[in-house]
Amino acid sequence: MLRQFYRKYQDKFDRSEDNFLHFMSWMCAGLAIGGVVGLVGVAFHLMLEWATEFRMHHPMLLWLLPLGGLAIVLAYRLAGMEKDRGTNFILVAVRSNEPVTIKTAPLIFFSTVVTHLLGGSAGREGAALQLGGSIASSVAQTWELNEKESRIMTMCGMAAGFSALFGTPLTSVVFAMEVITVGVMHYSAIVPCTVAALVASSISQSMGIAPTSFVVSHIPEIISMETGIGVVVLGIASALVSILFCIVMEHTGHTYKKHIKNPMLRVFAGGCIVIGLTYLVGCRDYNGAGMDIIINALNGDAKAEAFLLKILFTALTLGAGYKGGEIVPSFFIGATFGCVAGPLLGLPPTFAASLCMAAVFCGVTNCPLASIILCIELFGFKGTGYYALCCGISYMLSGYYGLYSEQKIMYSKVQPEFINKNVH
Repeated sequence: MLRQFYRKYQDKFDRSEDNFLHFMSWMCAGLAIGGVVGLVGVAFHLMLEWATEFRMHHPMLLWLLPLGGLAIVLAYRLAGMEKDRGTNFILVAVRSNEPVTIKTAPLIFFSTVVTHLLGGSAGREGAALQLGGSIASSVAQTWELNEKESRIMTMCGMAAGFSALFGTPLTSVVFAMEVITVGVMHYSAIVPCTVAALVASSISQSMGIAPTSFVVSHIPEIISMETGIGVVVLGIASALVSILFCIVMEHTGHTYKKHIKNPMLRVFAGGCIVIGLTYLVGCRDYNGAGMDIIINALNGDAKAEAFLLKILFTALTLGAGYKGGEIVPSFFIGATFGCVAGPLLGLPPTFAASLCMAAVFCGVTNCPLASIILCIELFGFKGTGYYALCCGISYMLSGYYGLYSEQKIMYSKVQPEFINKNVH
C-alpha cells in the first residue's frame, strides 16, 4: 500500500526534493551576496557621506569639478570601458545574461564619490545597482552557474546594493525584480533577493547606518472626496513632471554628444557649465544628492523653482559623463514640487511632498509596486491608500518614458495588451 502511494506521488516527491535543494542553494547564495555587497555598500555609503560633508565645509571644491570629470573619463578609458552603459547594462545583463565585468564595481565606486565630492548633481542608487550587480555577476561566473542562475544572482546583487544604501529591503527586492521587465517578475528570485537584501540591510544597520525614513505630518486620518481629488491632481502633475525629467535627461545627453564629440572635452565642459549655473542661481542647493533639501520639503519648506533647477543640474551633470544615480534626484524633484503644489490644492505641504516624491519616482522608473512599498518603508502605513492612488496615476499617465532606455514594458499601461517595448 505504501509502495503504491509512493509510486502515485513519486513525481511530486522528486520535485519537492529538487525544490528543497534549490531553496538551500539560493539561501546560501543570498547570504553570500548579501554579506559581500552589504560590506561594499557600507563602505560606499560612508564614502559618500564623507564626500558630501567635506564638500559642504569646502565649497571651493566645486571649481575642481571639470578636473574630476577628466579623472572619471580617464579611469574608464584605462579600464577599457569607455562605452560603459551604466545601469542600463545591468538591466541587459539580467534579461540577456550578458556577463558584467568586476571592473564596473571599483569604477562606479570611484567615479560616484568624485561626482559627489566636487559638487555634481547625482544620486547614489544607480551606482548601488551597478556595484551589487557587477559583484554578484562576477561571483556567478566564478561559480560557473548556468544562464538562469546567473540572472538571479545579478538581481540578488542589485537588491543587496540598494538595500545597503537605503535600508529599505522590501523595496529593494521588488524594485530589482520589477525594473528589468515591467509586467514580468521572476518570482524564482524572491527568496535569494530577499535574503540578500535583509543581510545587506542588517550589516548596514549594525555599522551604525540608520535606514532611510521620514516623519510626515498632517497625513489625513479620514478618506474624503476633497483630499482624494487633490491626490488625483497631484498624481497627474507628477506624471507630467516625470515625463519632463526623462525628456530633459535624454535630450541633454544627446545635445552634449552632438556638439562635443570628445568625451574628455564633453565632461570638462559639463563641469564648467555646472559651476557657472551654481553661481548664477546663487546657492549650493542643487549640487550633490540634496538629501537636506528633501528633508526640508518634507517639513513643508521648498522653493517654487527648486524642482526645475534640480532637473537641469542633474541632466547637465549626468549627461556630460559624470556618474551617479537619478533616483535621489527624482526624490528631490518630487518632494520640492509637491511641497509647493500641494497647498494650491488644499493639501498639507508635508503630505503633498511625500506623495509627489513617491509618484515622480514611480513615473521615472515605471515600478508601481516598488513605489507603493517604498512609501510604507519611508513614511509608514498611514495614508497608504492615497500613496497607492497617486503612484498608480503617475504610472499610468507617464506614458512609456523612463530613465533606463533598456527597460522593457511588456503590457500596455491602459489596457491588457501585450506590447513589449523599450522605454524612451
